Amino acid sequence: MRIWGKVFGFILGFMFGRLGGAIFGLWLGHMYDRHQSKKAGLGGSGKRQALFFNTTFAVMGHVAKASGHVTENDIRMASSLMDQLNLSGQTRADAQAAFREGKESDFDLNACLKTFRLISMGRKEVLQMFLEIQIQTALSDAQLDQKERVILSVVANELGFSQQQLDDLLARWQAEFNFHRSGGNQTSIKDAYDLLGVAESMSDQDIKRAYRKLMNEHHPDKLVAKGLPAEMMELAKTKAQDIQAAYDRVKGERGMR
Repeated sequence: MRIWGKVFGFILGFMFGRLGGAIFGLWLGHMYDRHQSKKAGLGGSGKRQALFFNTTFAVMGHVAKASGHVTENDIRMASSLMDQLNLSGQTRADAQAAFREGKESDFDLNACLKTFRLISMGRKEVLQMFLEIQIQTALSDAQLDQKERVILSVVANELGFSQQQLDDLLARWQAEFNFHRSGGNQTSIKDAYDLLGVAESMSDQDIKRAYRKLMNEHHPDKLVAKGLPAEMMELAKTKAQDIQAAYDRVKGERGMR
């Protein structure tokens, strides 16, 4: 029987959130122990991956509940993500349990995020991927409720991102949403620029640098090596493909080589 995840989670949770944090840390450690039992031999990276996996769905549930109640669209969003990650059996059950936990009124978001950031060892790319998933959850209905915005600000702050960085990510996600809806090549050039986080007035060289930076941040293999669960590699691949498609659109429009 695996117990060290529970012990470790309890201690960390108590350090950051006293009794409430300790209880959440104990639950998170339990989820980790159960996940590790299914994936014995993963080593240290396995711990980070399991915590990323479970924390992602717990915070998703909390964000979904922000507007007052979880809508059918929120549930479809969570189910769609599980489908995209090919989750089934116990792994899917764990994700659903974490999502339900996040919806509870006594869910300690701050303690959860402090523990997650500590376990993630401050890896910016992984923390940003986590934040982007939460943004995707909040904007799943193409609208951002004020309570959802407040929670996203808390998430961003606890993970070390400024309000400006959050606003930039929100703008990029909205452009990515429009990009998918219009079928990529049919998207507006503005959405392509926004997805890359660049302005039309920027030089070709600056746009190339921004593109390379984004591709480096979302490179699937690098993210998995830094703690992204292997199940979530498809998300990273999709984002990398969207970045590439937007860059190709901009290149074509500007006649770049």
